[in-house]
Amino acid sequence: MTSTAQHRPTEERSEQPPGACDLVTVPSRQGLEAVDILRRDCTETVGPVLHDGGGDTLGFLVPPGTADGWDVPGSACTHTEGRGLALGAVPAPPPVEGTGWLLPPGEESDDLVTDPAVLRAALDEAARLIEAADNCR
Repeated sequence: MTSTAQHRPTEERSEQPPGACDLVTVPSRQGLEAVDILRRDCTETVGPVLHDGGGDTLGFLVPPGTADGWDVPGSACTHTEGRGLALGAVPAPPPVEGTGWLLPPGEESDDLVTDPAVLRAALDEAARLIEAADNCR
């Protein structure tokens, strides 16, 4: 099922504090597949990616306001309100306590966030690849 939700900052969320972003959290297996998909496609870039301390989830920084329309099954999108993310600082502290950087800001690209539509497509492709691999066992 294709969503028609728009993943753009809303007007009321357009004036964010410095470092404001939303965070899409997914299971680590799907997230790692999505990172690989985004990195192999030379036309798309992947912004900073967080991992949790236990290695269970990955988090992709996306533009503020994305959480308002995010509806990808198996994932969650929350507002971080810029907690601890110093834009342009390398290495920047992660915006979520108890996490670390898989891809820190500025290491892979100049983008501070991943495009939500591009992330959605990569997560969908990753889910299909994982399902196909699991069905081959």
